[in-house]
Amino acid sequence: MKLLIVEDEPNLLSILRKGFAENNNEVSVAMDGKTAMEMIHNYTFDVVILDVMLPDVNGIEICRRLRAAKNFVPILLLTALGTSENIVTGLNAGADDYLVKPFKFGELDARVNALYRRSQQETEKIDTITIADLEINGRAKTVKRDGENIILTAKEFKLLYYLAKNTGRIVSRDQILDNVWDINFDMNTNVVDVYITYLRRKIDKPYSSKLIHTMKGLGYVIKP
Repeated sequence: MKLLIVEDEPNLLSILRKGFAENNNEVSVAMDGKTAMEMIHNYTFDVVILDVMLPDVNGIEICRRLRAAKNFVPILLLTALGTSENIVTGLNAGADDYLVKPFKFGELDARVNALYRRSQQETEKIDTITIADLEINGRAKTVKRDGENIILTAKEFKLLYYLAKNTGRIVSRDQILDNVWDINFDMNTNVVDVYITYLRRKIDKPYSSKLIHTMKGLGYVIKP
């Protein structure tokens, strides 16, 4: 899993980061609400572990803003406030689960894994992304344009699917490298530009309307 842990208590943050990393997860961290919002905006995470009491923007407000923006990343709230009223407030703000401090890491790990499994099952139900006459089936890994099948390599499909999930939104080369290639991939490589060219030959070149657009100095966007 790609996890984001948002916690302003350094010792707890270190324990959580180490525990999830040892379980072969890719872990990112933030210590305040503003940084967390920026990271969620710029990168894709499978689950967000979110403390309620944070500097700048608290966890409840982060939930509200994400859901208002139609971002439905699974969120587990960590709260020292265990009253029913506080728990209900968090869930109504858009959190998927909560855990009251103090807690055992094993329980947190189990709850995070349950959220991830549930989100994967929900994702599988949403099979097709449609952009104009382009259809992308995420589960079958098939692509059609104007009713014609288009054969892509695994990496070409992953790149196209990432662009499609962000339809209408500009994504930078670094964001593409983080989400389509390994996060430690050489950032100076031109592999993104090369694969965009490959995609254009198959997705755009045979058709009159172009879907993949270059935004100079910013990155790429797919849109009608």
